[in-house]
Amino acid sequence: MTAYSKIPVTIVTGFLGAGKTTLIRHLIATARGRRLALVINEFGDVGVDGDILRACSNDACGEDSIVELANGCLCCTVADDFLPAIEGLLALPNRPDHIVVETSGLALPKPLVKAFDWPEVRARLTVDGVVAVVDARAVADGRFADDPAALLAERAADTAIDHDNPLEEVYEDQLLAADLVVLNKADLIDADALAGVEGEIRAAIPRAVKVIRATEGRVDAGVALGLFAAAEDDLAARPSHHDGADAHHDHDDFVTFVVDVPAAADPESLVAELRRIAGEHDVLRVKGWVEIAGKPMRLLVQGVGTRFQYRYDGPWRRDAPRAGRLVVIAERGLDEAAVRTALAA
Repeated sequence: MTAYSKIPVTIVTGFLGAGKTTLIRHLIATARGRRLALVINEFGDVGVDGDILRACSNDACGEDSIVELANGCLCCTVADDFLPAIEGLLALPNRPDHIVVETSGLALPKPLVKAFDWPEVRARLTVDGVVAVVDARAVADGRFADDPAALLAERAADTAIDHDNPLEEVYEDQLLAADLVVLNKADLIDADALAGVEGEIRAAIPRAVKVIRATEGRVDAGVALGLFAAAEDDLAARPSHHDGADAHHDHDDFVTFVVDVPAAADPESLVAELRRIAGEHDVLRVKGWVEIAGKPMRLLVQGVGTRFQYRYDGPWRRDAPRAGRLVVIAERGLDEAAVRTALAA
């Protein structure tokens, strides 16, 4: 790290539930003496991702080096949220060797990269690289259109389409800004489907970008950190659907809310019910902790669509009640009252 005159920053982006937080846990575990600092940005009042990373922090990343921003999308609030967070990290007695920024699943990375071109930031920091985490299974299922040019041509030819799908735009913008694409959850699809997804991603990015396959976000810090991309000097090579003076990025298409949930009898029946609710109401993302009756540890639950993972991740905090809370993210139009009632039942 002594080769740097500026502190390198890695931006980890990716759609909802792609595995960004899990990847960062592996970066912490493989830091090999480097002091990391984390800036975590997520929607919702419950800081699930920040708590997950605090639970695994070690000498590479102490608790005072984890900053959580839950005031909305970081790409929209760079001046208000990101810069003060960075100032706080740079003021630590032991300054970090490397800063890792995890954006929310709805964030566009390019506005954040642009912030590093500001004089007060450029003098001290550089974007070492943008790492885009992709859910291989979701893309293989056809959830996104990976060819921006073909997508725009299709929309232009179809007079019934009078608006853009923000989910597709967000996904594509994350790929187009990337220096490294992590094709995560590669174990969930067969080899042919995986090769097809990788080919679509390479075709969608108009420059040479490394694409690697991963399972459960297992990417070594030696691979993801130290890309030396200086992305703030390379903005023209990172096209975006939202380029232009009047371009903006609107989150009104999404809704996020928190539900207090009662203790469950067992994890299996809980997750079966969550799958039903997610499928019935087209929920994009569910994450949080639930109390299991008679168990001393909290159950971490994370869902993408109807696919759920769960595990006991540690004891309940002594300074907080044993209360289950889940963050729900969905497209606007969701019957929020019905979802709240179902989750609280």
